[in-house]
Amino acid sequence: MSEWQTPPLKQAVYNEIFEQLGLSKNEAKIYETLLREGVSPVSHISLKANIHRRNVYDSINRLIEKGFVFEIVQKNENNYKAVNPDKLMELIKEKEEMLSKIMPDIKKLYKNKPHHEDVCIYKGIEGWKNYMKDVLTTGEDLYTLGGKGAWSDKRLDKFSEHIISEFKKKGIKTMALFDYEVKEKNSEITKKMKGNYKILPKQYSTSSAIDIFGDHIVIVSDISLEKIDENSSFTVIINKDIADALRIWFKLIWNSIPEQK
Repeated sequence: MSEWQTPPLKQAVYNEIFEQLGLSKNEAKIYETLLREGVSPVSHISLKANIHRRNVYDSINRLIEKGFVFEIVQKNENNYKAVNPDKLMELIKEKEEMLSKIMPDIKKLYKNKPHHEDVCIYKGIEGWKNYMKDVLTTGEDLYTLGGKGAWSDKRLDKFSEHIISEFKKKGIKTMALFDYEVKEKNSEITKKMKGNYKILPKQYSTSSAIDIFGDHIVIVSDISLEKIDENSSFTVIINKDIADALRIWFKLIWNSIPEQK
């Protein structure tokens, strides 16, 4: 078997990350293939990336335009090589610089629109992150009813640490009424909350939860212990009167439950 007849790569490790950075699926596969294989002709790239040769040409041209690949002109068949991965960091910095320039203006646009009674829906892991950022923006204490310990989802470790640190800096306090399973399974969230929580009786466990902060109410659905599913939804309602009422009811429930031993 010749050098160019080796089987396709069994696993593309970084494709998804490259796609999140702005490359198409085929572009990501080709870029990773070139990083692994080095200088290669289209025939070899097609074999290794498992992409039809015609599509390889289209994607390589786009990668050249974006500055991720360069062409090495040869007599029989041109070769291609991936540029240094530092280019990825340059891409991120360029996007950050572009966003930084317009951020003051787009913040003004957002703030100029009244948000006294809005409703929006976030989804999945990113949705949870979004409304945690909303908590930081309001700077108000967070009350959780029916909590499941989402903060302890392993995929959120670094983000949770950041949020907890920011809460401390801003003086945001948290009070949580957790479902019984949090105690039963000895969830990590109890350590993170450091005692500022209580446990609801077992018969009142549900698959939903409610968070209240400032004039925001977040109704959380389709979540389980220490896990946020991609189908989990976070319905955000901005209404001061409703938020104030729910805070009063939260405190009623809180006061009716004994302190944790």
